[in-house]
Amino acid sequence: MVGLSFTMLGMGMTLTLDDLRTVLLMPKELAAGFLLQYTVMPLSGYLISKLLNLPSHYAAGLILVSCCPGGTASNIVTYLARANVALSVLMTAASTFAAAFMTPLLTSKLAGQYVAVDPMGLFVSTSQVVLAPVLLGALLNQYMGRLVESVSPVMPFIAVATVAVLCGNAIAQNASAILASGLQVVLSVIFLHGSGFFFGYVLSRVLGIDIASSRTISIEVGMQNSVLGVVLAGKHFGSPLTAVPCAVSSICHSIYGSLLAGVWRSMPPNDKQ
Repeated sequence: MVGLSFTMLGMGMTLTLDDLRTVLLMPKELAAGFLLQYTVMPLSGYLISKLLNLPSHYAAGLILVSCCPGGTASNIVTYLARANVALSVLMTAASTFAAAFMTPLLTSKLAGQYVAVDPMGLFVSTSQVVLAPVLLGALLNQYMGRLVESVSPVMPFIAVATVAVLCGNAIAQNASAILASGLQVVLSVIFLHGSGFFFGYVLSRVLGIDIASSRTISIEVGMQNSVLGVVLAGKHFGSPLTAVPCAVSSICHSIYGSLLAGVWRSMPPNDKQ
């Protein structure tokens, strides 16, 4: 939990309060991205868990990670894909700030039939490990720039270590269960992120958003803060198996994002077509 808080603090350090005001310059794209983030993924998680008839703990985990905000790795993938980096950062920030409310609300509504969900507990934990650190990071970057410059080089290493430790631990603790029904879990996660990337792009284009920004929204919707899912699953759900889809998700969306970045980087957007 502490490691994730530091990771979110690092994300906040990439923002300033002035950056948050630039939302006024791209309201349509940001609003569309936010709406798709918290509709496409949660609904996909719910429907996929039903279609694959996932066991309750895996279904709850899949829905939990689908209700998490966008992941910070999406900003890097967006840069590599030559898409709209500014929009990516704003979308990640917007979905992260809203996660304190949206993640508990959606998870309790969609996963409540599988396992007991404590919305208030999820709200408190999400606020502690996501909302507060990001706000603190933005404030530090705004008013204590020299301090931020001195610690920023180590933040990526903390982020990588946090992902490796939390996700690796979740998989290692449930190795036998994963071997028994691992294919079903992996397929569900593959379908979840595939749905996010696909519908994020297609629906953005339907809404009349330019290609570069549609690619950005696709990446943001398809890539989740899976580590947050692992943390929340371990803290608020009875079975440790709930964390498994979240851990698998961190690997899956990274592969998807890397492949997509490679393809889109070789295909510069041309909105005249």
